[in-house]
Amino acid sequence: MNAAELHRDTIVIDATCPLARIHKYVDWYREGGATAIAPTITGATGSARTGFTQIGGWHRYARERDDTIIVRQAADIERAKAEGKLGLILHCQGTALIEDEIDLLDSYHEAGLRIVQLCYNTKNLVGDGASERTDAGLSYFGVKLIERLNTLGMIVDCSHTGHRTSMEAAEMSADPIIISHANACAVQDNGRNVSDELIKAIAAGGGVVGTVGFPPFLSWDEQPTLDQFIDDIAYKADLVGIDHTGIGIDYYEGQHPIEDDEAAAARYKNRLETGQWRAEEYPPPPYKFPAGIETPRTLEKLTERLLARGFGEDDIRKIWGLNFMRVYRAVWGG
Repeated sequence: MNAAELHRDTIVIDATCPLARIHKYVDWYREGGATAIAPTITGATGSARTGFTQIGGWHRYARERDDTIIVRQAADIERAKAEGKLGLILHCQGTALIEDEIDLLDSYHEAGLRIVQLCYNTKNLVGDGASERTDAGLSYFGVKLIERLNTLGMIVDCSHTGHRTSMEAAEMSADPIIISHANACAVQDNGRNVSDELIKAIAAGGGVVGTVGFPPFLSWDEQPTLDQFIDDIAYKADLVGIDHTGIGIDYYEGQHPIEDDEAAAARYKNRLETGQWRAEEYPPPPYKFPAGIETPRTLEKLTERLLARGFGEDDIRKIWGLNFMRVYRAVWGG
């Protein structure tokens, strides 16, 4: 099977898709052959109002488009593939939308939210973020939150979350957890990336760690190569096995060529000033994603290069979607 045929035949999941918040770009994922994507519902800031408003917006989008499915269980992604539709996995980056009320999780579950990322770089009620000055573990609130997520069948995501908080989440969760988008520190020494110890802990619980395309997490060069993106996948596969690798590219509004240089610089300044980003981990824009997959329109290029690098068809299917599908089925059912 050649790369084009394999890509068309594969369940292709991008597990982190803030770019999709601008709805006109959702079609770029369709063009790239995606089966399911995970649009970001709020981030480091927000509230229950913004959370439910954004989820409502996605329900309206799916209602108006007969080529779209809100994903509630793993079988919905299989149905999307069979019917040539796009699955939407609702995913929050940070717990600001939960405020200080655990019971809101029940309402979010009913509304279709399926993945909850504990932190976004900074400290919150759950624990410390990956860019925080301290590295404390889960709070009592965080412990209760994980217990409720397990009860409801919602996935714990430790992207952007501090090391100790993530390690304790992996230990306490009764279900497999994920890191939807983080690279290995051993490959690119960036403080936002994750340690071998944490990758092993996620894998030991049956989880998956997705490789991210945000340039500074792959290379300090202006634009990473596609091989550098694949180097991170290969490292994780060698460390914990191919079954615990995935894709969470993290295309977003502030990247090149979506946003012009002036607007990207203003966005960058705001994230530094609000403490969401640290300059040591996030150098200034422009952010050019790996050559060949600069946008989701050309995702097939990754399949092509994985084949050229010697990855087998079965392994490529696992990397692109089947590994995440295993976790989805275990937690959501279906």
